[in-house]
Amino acid sequence: MKALVLYESMYGNTAAIGEAIAASLRAHGMEVDAGPISKSQPSTVGGFDLLVVGGPTHMHGMSRTATRKAALEDKKNTFDEPNAGPGLRDWLSDLPAGDGRLAAAFDTRFDKPRILTGSAAKGIAHRLEGRGYRLVEAPESFFVTTDNELEPGQAEHAEMWGARLAEDASAHGLGAV
Repeated sequence: MKALVLYESMYGNTAAIGEAIAASLRAHGMEVDAGPISKSQPSTVGGFDLLVVGGPTHMHGMSRTATRKAALEDKKNTFDEPNAGPGLRDWLSDLPAGDGRLAAAFDTRFDKPRILTGSAAKGIAHRLEGRGYRLVEAPESFFVTTDNELEPGQAEHAEMWGARLAEDASAHGLGAV
C-alpha cells in the first residue's frame, strides 16, 4: 500500500508531526512519500492509496495569506522552510477527485477547547470528503505551546496515530500492515 503524507508548516511543528506520521506508516509496512505541499502538485496524488494532509491552525482554521505572512515575518520563527506560497486552501481546491480513496486530516493547534482555537484539520477533512475521499479516522489535532513549539509527547502521539491509520487502511482491505 502506498501513502502520501503532505503538510503545510510555518514554524516546523506541522512538518515534524507529518514526518512522524510518515515514519510510523513506514514502520507498519507502507511505502510512503512525505513532504510539504509546496513541493507537491495536487495532480500527483492519484498513485497513492492513502492521502494524509495536515496544516497549522491559524485564526480558527487553515492558514490564509495574511497569517502565512505574519508567520514569515515573526522574528522568533527559526524554521528553515516555512510555507510562503499558496496554502492548503488553494492546494485542496485543485485536488483531483478522490473516487473513494482513503484519506486522513491533521493539524497543529493550541491545547485549548476546539471552540476557542478552531481546527485546520476539520476544514481539511471537509474539503477531502468534498473531493470524494473517505476518511479513515476523525480529524486529529497535535498541540503546540504559545511559544510555537510542540508540546511534550506530541511526536509519540503522531506515531500512535500513524499506526492507527495503517491499521484502518488494512481493515479497508488495502494490504497487510
